[in-house]
Amino acid sequence: MFPTLILIFVYIPVLALYGYLLYLVIRALRKYIRSGPAREQWQEQARSLGEVLKNHRVERGMTQEFVAETLHVSRQAVSKWESGRSDPSTTNLMALAKLYGLSPEELLREVQ
Repeated sequence: MFPTLILIFVYIPVLALYGYLLYLVIRALRKYIRSGPAREQWQEQARSLGEVLKNHRVERGMTQEFVAETLHVSRQAVSKWESGRSDPSTTNLMALAKLYGLSPEELLREVQ
């Protein structure tokens, strides 16, 4: 009689809990798999700050060296900003926007 009570009050609820957790994991995985196309589309549309900065520099026919000299930073700093290895300071970001003929808000709005 005692083993039957253990089975009823301990093992069955534990098995039910494991079953429910398995159900939740499967449901989450199915949702993740179905969202694949949406994730890929977002990644294609997403542009980093570095890509935006490089795009504006190239559109205006400027070199990294010219931008660096204008902002009084090293060419390596401009390269790091454009590659995404570091971000420009707020002061440098404002100077970049002015150099490219944009407001800082317009520049940052292009970053997704």
